[in-house]
Amino acid sequence: MNRLIGRTELMSKSGKVILHIDMNSFYASVEAAHQPELKGKPIAIAGNPEERKGIVVTCSYEAREKGVKTTMQVHEALKLCPELLILRPDFTRYRQASKAMFDILRSYTEMVEPVSIDEGYMDITEIEGNPIELIKEIQDRILRELDLPCSIGVSPNKFLSKMASDMKKPMGITVIRKREIADKLWPLPIREMHGVGEKTAEKLSALSILTIGDLAGTEEMKLKSLLGINGLKLKSRANGIDTRKVDPESVYDFKSVGNSTTLPRDLTNQKELLKVIDKLSVKVSERLKSKQMLGYGLQIMIRFKNRKTITRSLTLSHPLYDQQHIAEHARSLFLKHWNGTPVRLLGVTVQDLADKSHAYKQINLFSYEEDVKYEPLEKVMREIEEKHGKGILTRGLKSAKSHQNAETSFSKDFLDDHD
Repeated sequence: MNRLIGRTELMSKSGKVILHIDMNSFYASVEAAHQPELKGKPIAIAGNPEERKGIVVTCSYEAREKGVKTTMQVHEALKLCPELLILRPDFTRYRQASKAMFDILRSYTEMVEPVSIDEGYMDITEIEGNPIELIKEIQDRILRELDLPCSIGVSPNKFLSKMASDMKKPMGITVIRKREIADKLWPLPIREMHGVGEKTAEKLSALSILTIGDLAGTEEMKLKSLLGINGLKLKSRANGIDTRKVDPESVYDFKSVGNSTTLPRDLTNQKELLKVIDKLSVKVSERLKSKQMLGYGLQIMIRFKNRKTITRSLTLSHPLYDQQHIAEHARSLFLKHWNGTPVRLLGVTVQDLADKSHAYKQINLFSYEEDVKYEPLEKVMREIEEKHGKGILTRGLKSAKSHQNAETSFSKDFLDDHD
């Protein structure tokens, strides 16, 4: 940048200056910050390095230069880069680094919206002074205090800022003004547009919509016919229109999908009760799949013959979405808390939900822990990456300003220790 950019140049009619902060190769960078001897070396975070099993969760830029990629099998990565240093994930370390990073952001404003362990939005509209000087200060502080690099996108809205942060890595600061959309955004391939998955890109390509600019100029009725209401939303984004606000309170959204049934008669037969749980788990799984959701919490409800009702829940470090694993945990929870009293009603609920398309890193991060038991997750990870691209994650983090005792899927997964 040859000169500092003034606030009025960044603002649109909405008067907003929105940042998207994206930590660069976060897990690998945290490890290098903790062990300086790793700096400048090709490293990968993966499970079971001794046995060369599992997948690459993330890797340093030095490893990427050798062709190593996220979700690649470890043995494949080692073939491409024999000198690759493979480290096991350290969840506590990553949670601490994430909290420290968001603490720095919140030291400037409460208008911070975490969307994953390593990225979030920030509204600096109300902060006085030159915005680019402030952004450089934020980037420098994160690097100086935490020894972690980040890229920052700057624009009048969330979509453009997200696109901007991806344009220069590592340690980039990229500004997209409304008047620059045609030059900076429209020439990009449609597959690089945030919010356009693999299948959507294929549908658009079939209509010769190959770039973001093509999408921006496509007739609305044609897009609505092809993609429904989502087609209109994508066209608006392609034209730089995004009215979503930076919402610190969004981290307190609680969602769940559950199913319960009153039994035809009070049951004490364990085998029959477990069959009911299996059936409920199938229904919950089907609903999750139809909603394209998965969850990190499970709850069972037991109503006894005397109508006394109890609920028991647990939080998981790996996502639930298929019947087998929902039933497995629901059965275990039921057997732990059922005292043999006749049961009148049973319920199974998956909680702390996240969009499948937004949960890529969580699956990526935790699946290694049960590499064999949760083998299907590797296939899911690849499908999600191919369909939705990188860097689209779930919400969550405890806010510094309020609800100090509230918990979210993000805080449970990343900021709290698990037994």
